[in-house]
Amino acid sequence: MAATQRRLPRKVTEASLDRSALAYLERFAASAESLRRVLLRKVEHSARAHDTDRADGAAWIEALIERYRRSGLLDDRVYAEARTASLRRQGRSARSIAERLARKGVGREVIDEALAPTRTPAEELGAAARLAHRRRLGPFRPEAERGEHRERDLAVLGRAGFSFDIARKVILAESTDALDALIAEVG
Repeated sequence: MAATQRRLPRKVTEASLDRSALAYLERFAASAESLRRVLLRKVEHSARAHDTDRADGAAWIEALIERYRRSGLLDDRVYAEARTASLRRQGRSARSIAERLARKGVGREVIDEALAPTRTPAEELGAAARLAHRRRLGPFRPEAERGEHRERDLAVLGRAGFSFDIARKVILAESTDALDALIAEVG
């Protein structure tokens, strides 16, 4: 039986990059920088296989991104706001969200604007409570196990980017009702 051969990537053109970018944006929300990285990988693969000019590919990509920004198809602010809301619902801390957005190439100013409405103590406490609920930490753990897992639960929230004060409030809450009351009181 013959060994399987790896398929050669297609040679990229300006039109093929446009089609690839649109297909990518149909499937995924993306920042301008993350789209640029995806398309640059395509150009790099094509350059290795077909001697495509990398400079031409980079110029095509920059033109595409600029055109998509002008048309509103690509907007880092909208991406950052949507991603922030999604990550908050998952129980992510402001620090964790900022780090994730920065890795996607979103600028510091845009990150700060997207996080501004969610940087309240109530939002941070609520996000920590959602993470604790999802991971069954603190008051979401059976009462008999809470004492022996307290330090570990605090560490989980700390690694997730929550301050010690927030983590302590969540983990040391007597019950889920007491935690809900604390969040309502802070908010």
